[in-house]
Order: sequence, then C-alpha cells, then structure tokens
Amino acid sequence: MPSVFSHAAAAAAISLALAPKDTPGRFWPIAIVTAILPDADTALFYLRIPYPAVLGHRGFFHSPFLGLFVSLGLMVVFFHDLALFSPRWWVYFFLLWLAWTSHGLLDALTNGGRGVAFFSPFSSKRFFFPWTPIQVAPIRIKSFFSSWGLSVFKSELLWIWTPGLILVLLSRLIRSKM
Repeated sequence: MPSVFSHAAAAAAISLALAPKDTPGRFWPIAIVTAILPDADTALFYLRIPYPAVLGHRGFFHSPFLGLFVSLGLMVVFFHDLALFSPRWWVYFFLLWLAWTSHGLLDALTNGGRGVAFFSPFSSKRFFFPWTPIQVAPIRIKSFFSSWGLSVFKSELLWIWTPGLILVLLSRLIRSKM
C-alpha cells in the first residue's frame, strides 16, 4: 500500500482539481479521510482475519462497491443541507467515491501485497495493474524510519505526489482560462 500520507495527498489532489470553487471547508477533511478509510481493514489483523479473506487487507474494504455506500453515508451525515440528488450533491458524492476508489487504484500500482479485490463482494479475486511502479509501504510505523521507508518516500513522491500536483496545476490553469 502507499503510505497514509500519499492516500491523503491523492484525495486532496482529486478534490482540488475537480471540486467546485465554492466547495465548503468541511468537504476537504472528509474527502481526505475517505481516501484513508479503506486501510481500516488493517485493524482486522488483530482479530486474526487472514490477509486473503474477504474482510482481509485489500479485500472488501478496498472495493469501489463499498465506497458507494460509504460515500452515501458521508453525504447523509455531513451534507444533509444539500438538496438530495441535486447536481451539487452528485458532485460531492462522486468526489468522495473517487477518493475512496483512488485508494484501491493506488494499492494496485504497488509492487507488494496480494492485490486488490476490486469486485468484492461479488468476487474475491484480487488484482494488480500490469505496471506496479510504487514501492509498497510498510504497515508498521517504525518501519517507515528505515531504508525501506526512504525508498517508499521517493517512490510516492515520484508516482503520487508529482502527478497530483500536476493535476491540480493543470486544473487551475484550465479554470483560469474559462
């Protein structure tokens, strides 16, 4: 998996690039947390849920299908002031779902783990993309302060942070021309 910081950076970049200009401040932390939430499944290691199980790491919690329900719940809780299914409601819903989904997409670009169950709960098959340039991050925090952690940092800077920054800058340039 990419580090929690890079999942947050990806959600921030997606949101900054695609959210309307007058998006309320409460949206940003919600989008960032949404992108990090799929890794809550790592807590299930303590319940002895094995990695390859449906509820194991990168299983159901990483599926875009679950992301639909999480995004809907977040909309109900945090954006109940918006008219249900209004154009603005759909934009925020889509961006939250995209933040959630970006987590699994990034994980499928890493060079470690057992793949991502994109189609869970309908299929337990796990996938990687054919190209996996992102160095897989350690799960244990202390491992970040090692040569492995430095390798992860460099990889994420190149393959997540830089494209995210380019996406934001391009969207700003395009919006300034409109």
